[in-house]
Amino acid sequence: MRSHEIDYKIIGEDIQIVEIELDPNETVVAEAGSMLFMEDGIQFETKMGDGSQPQQSLFGKLLQAGSRALMGESIFMTHFTNRSSIKRRVSFAAPYPGTIRPVDLAKTFGNTLIVQKDAFLCAALGTSISIHLNQKFGAGLFGGEGFILQKIQGDGMAFIHSGGVVIERQLNNETLRVDTGCVVAFEPNIDFSIERSGSLKSMVFGGEGIFLATLRGTGKVWIQSLPISKLIQRLSPYGGNASKESGSILGGLSNVFE
Repeated sequence: MRSHEIDYKIIGEDIQIVEIELDPNETVVAEAGSMLFMEDGIQFETKMGDGSQPQQSLFGKLLQAGSRALMGESIFMTHFTNRSSIKRRVSFAAPYPGTIRPVDLAKTFGNTLIVQKDAFLCAALGTSISIHLNQKFGAGLFGGEGFILQKIQGDGMAFIHSGGVVIERQLNNETLRVDTGCVVAFEPNIDFSIERSGSLKSMVFGGEGIFLATLRGTGKVWIQSLPISKLIQRLSPYGGNASKESGSILGGLSNVFE
């Protein structure tokens, strides 16, 4: 099934939204609960599956729903369709501060993108969202993304979100080492593995952790500056900022009394 051709606009800086313009009878598929607003004439329907295979059997839909449950996502996806006779808009917001990046799947290797399991936001109808198992034990255990990733396939526009700023890098038979958890997406021809960060001294005192994610090959990769796991850790009362109370004397005294 060919993907619908949709127009879009990214709005905002620190916390972005994507506004999608739909022609009559065009549809965009999104994660449940991501819709921000929709204009009159847009109708939405919750379905089990992404709708990329209209003739899919009930067993196939249940299998797809089960794979989404393994990814920690809702087993349902919401389909937004323009049922009016003129162009209408619907917008979607990321669940945490960061960047929304549009990706034209027709320009990716094999029309496929591998993304971390919570990175997918929305895509044109016809896009397939399925499970991708990380077959390398070390990468799954220490890579920050886990063993279960998402595979996005199609020939239309898809939108992924990440924490902080997202960087797109083109590798040409090169190697790139990245802080674990900062890999948002990569093309399927990129080899993703985990390696030690260096010597024992570097691993213990370097502050970069024991392992680094290693990307090798030729293709595109997307990297985020602030994974949600690090944000939660920093905001935690027992995280890295627990002892920082705006540098004030009263802040230090409050910690003593606590």
